[in-house]
Amino acid sequence: MKYLFIYLSCLLLFPTLVSAQDNKGTISGIVLGQDGKPAASATVLLKDTKFATLSQADGSYTLEAAAGSYTLLLQSVGMETQTRRILIKAGESTQVPTTLLKESTQQLKDVVVTGQYEPQSLRQSVYQIRTIDRERIQLRAATNLAGVLNNELGIRFTNDLTLGTSDIQLMGMSGRNVKILLDGVPLIDRGDTRESLNQIDINTIERVEIVEGPMAVSYGSDALAGVINIITRKPGNEQISVSARVQEETAGKEYSPFSKAGVHNQNLGLSFQKSGWNGLFSGTRNDFGGWQGQSVGRVKDWKPKEQLLGAAKIGYRTETFNVWYRLDALNETINSEGPVNSNTNQARDQNFITNRFTHQLQGDWRVNDRLQWNGIVSFTDYDRRTQTTNIDLNTGRRTLSLGTGEQDLSEFQSKVFRTTAQYKISSAISLQPGIDINMENASGARILGSPAINDYAFFVSSEIKPTAAITLRPGLRFIKNSVYDAPPVIPSLNAKITLSKKVDFRMAYARGFRSPALRELYFNFFDASHSIIGNSNLKAEYSNSINGSLTWQVIATSSLRLSTTLNSFYNDFHNLINYGFDPTNPTVTTTINVDRFKTTGGTLNNTLYHKNFSATLGFSYIGRYNSFIEDDSSLPEFVWSPELNSNLTYNISKIGTKVSLFYKYTGKRPSYETSANAEGSPTTRLAETAAYHWADFTVSKVFMKYITLTGGAKNLFNVTRLNNTASDSGAHTTGGAVPLSYGRSYFLGLNFQWSK
Repeated sequence: MKYLFIYLSCLLLFPTLVSAQDNKGTISGIVLGQDGKPAASATVLLKDTKFATLSQADGSYTLEAAAGSYTLLLQSVGMETQTRRILIKAGESTQVPTTLLKESTQQLKDVVVTGQYEPQSLRQSVYQIRTIDRERIQLRAATNLAGVLNNELGIRFTNDLTLGTSDIQLMGMSGRNVKILLDGVPLIDRGDTRESLNQIDINTIERVEIVEGPMAVSYGSDALAGVINIITRKPGNEQISVSARVQEETAGKEYSPFSKAGVHNQNLGLSFQKSGWNGLFSGTRNDFGGWQGQSVGRVKDWKPKEQLLGAAKIGYRTETFNVWYRLDALNETINSEGPVNSNTNQARDQNFITNRFTHQLQGDWRVNDRLQWNGIVSFTDYDRRTQTTNIDLNTGRRTLSLGTGEQDLSEFQSKVFRTTAQYKISSAISLQPGIDINMENASGARILGSPAINDYAFFVSSEIKPTAAITLRPGLRFIKNSVYDAPPVIPSLNAKITLSKKVDFRMAYARGFRSPALRELYFNFFDASHSIIGNSNLKAEYSNSINGSLTWQVIATSSLRLSTTLNSFYNDFHNLINYGFDPTNPTVTTTINVDRFKTTGGTLNNTLYHKNFSATLGFSYIGRYNSFIEDDSSLPEFVWSPELNSNLTYNISKIGTKVSLFYKYTGKRPSYETSANAEGSPTTRLAETAAYHWADFTVSKVFMKYITLTGGAKNLFNVTRLNNTASDSGAHTTGGAVPLSYGRSYFLGLNFQWSK
């Protein structure tokens, strides 16, 4: 009876199975790349269905689907999508003609998030934003962000060889007026330099967005000159991804494999996603052995530096909700070896040790088509230790040095809470209210007391589209500062006008505000090379800024695209914080308010994409206010400096190779300063920092799909120091030659990237 039941069941099910089987068919074919070689892992799918597969290593594919007429899509990263109309017949196998994938000449539309209500294309943004994508970062073969940004117009870097740190200047303004963000979270520093810019693992960065001009309404204090937002990698389509990087570089002519002399970079990364969960883990070691330069003996012009960087991220997302936690950790040691005392055969060495832990919890929720919410909570724990020892070179014995400021620990903590809501009232009007709370506190032997500054703000902006061609973005920020009487309200107004299908015009007015930072108020720094005190009587800075831009898409075809953008800006700053001499003690430097400071100028950027060739050509002319004009009317109101840059990349697709040349000319930077004449009376004279040329050349070659070999040379013109006629170039430096680099260097890097 049992066997009879099974037999009858099979007999009943057989027609159904046959019917289901007869209703299906298969297609097969081969996908080739532009070079005629098999295109492995190309996506093969039937449009508007769930039927899909990947091509094999030999480019072949087979796909089974229900009988019917379909549109077949064949896709691969960096290639143009190919489509075919096919007919799948029940119970039959159809051979699809071999498909050749051509390299895409259509640049992906840049999507930006800085200052936006939601991610949107660069062209639709009311702000003029520059983006640096991951491909350009990789082609630069940089080990830190300074190696990427130094080629951008309007950006300069200054180096403090005594402390082993660097600072950024943007559009004529110092780094203290540039807001540095990591996924929208502000980064803090001990001093007035933006050293944090070089303390982020570059291997985890997806792109960098640069917004010039005040962004005080959206981001508050420090954003007078602009915002640099570092966007880290987000989960993509891969289920799992493994990456590794090893790069070796000379420091001038100095090099030792994998340690000591030269630059050594190693990275290992892992990312995954499954059932909505996603994670990323990355570890990096940057080791710079220093550079002897013009120094002798144990002393080096450029201090050895070792960085250990780690990043971990875990998140969960659905179609409407996304939440993630991220930790970025840094341990940095800068080693400064002192000269040998010939009488005692002893030397004084210093280590500058930095630890930074940045925690951030972020989330966004699309409640419905009209309402969405974003939130950020972050905590940064930052400390920098100065450790000074005396070493007896006869015995190798070390003892702690107890001089003033030679054993020091400065600690800073920052807490950020930020939440915004975006509500679409209608197709023409959107509203974004938000709350922004920033709390900082500091302690240490060089910090006066245990000060804290709390900044509370409510901001609101609206995006209004009276016509399809016009977008207006008015905004207000209301501030309450625990230390200062902040301006009651900070306004801004941005506008974008589409003049035609190819021409966009933008203009903006913004009021900027920056409260003095803890380091400027209470930080005292005394050692053998520095005599700096804070000033608790500083006033808050504020500025009025106007800027405009015109973007013209000259040509936009599938094989040729040419665009040009003209920018202009004018910034008028009041109570700008800078360094000056203490009136009670001229040997000591202190922070002071400069009554007036201005910057103005313009940039012209051109981009060209033609088949396998891409090029940019830019020019800027920036003027800085001459503060001595009030004392001598014969002096010009502004002193000007030009810049010229170009990036050229050619893709030799047949051999999987990209060749790139990055060039920048930085014109001389003039300034006026006072000095004493022969009679001892003060007089004003012109001082200049010399112009220089910078160029990098890289070649990148793909092997076996997963491995990329990159090599080349940096600083082709072998620039090390710039002639400088100023008697004093800042609180941390003295007059004379300005350090720029450790000379021409050569590098070779190996990158491994595998994903499923």
